[in-house]
Amino acid sequence: MATRQNSTNGKPKSPRIQVVLPELICEQLSTLANNESRTVSNMAKVLIQEGIKKYFEKDGKSFISENNLNTDKFRDELEKKSVRRLKRAPQRIHYYKKTD
Repeated sequence: MATRQNSTNGKPKSPRIQVVLPELICEQLSTLANNESRTVSNMAKVLIQEGIKKYFEKDGKSFISENNLNTDKFRDELEKKSVRRLKRAPQRIHYYKKTD
């Protein structure tokens, strides 16, 4: 079972798991991580995600939840939009004190 901790601000952190790997697999994981400029932990996460995706695709089961699908769709729409530059520097807002 994955453990979940709270950060110092009280928000829950991502679940953590602990895995014991043979020496050879650990070395291969480190090499892959170095080749892709990732941490070993992040490389392991990416490989696990890819493995889970392939597993579900092989069995023809749905692996993506509706929530993730909506998030991915929203992200894709944002990435398609062009970036607009400001025509000039933003103007400052002037506040005036009320005079009696």
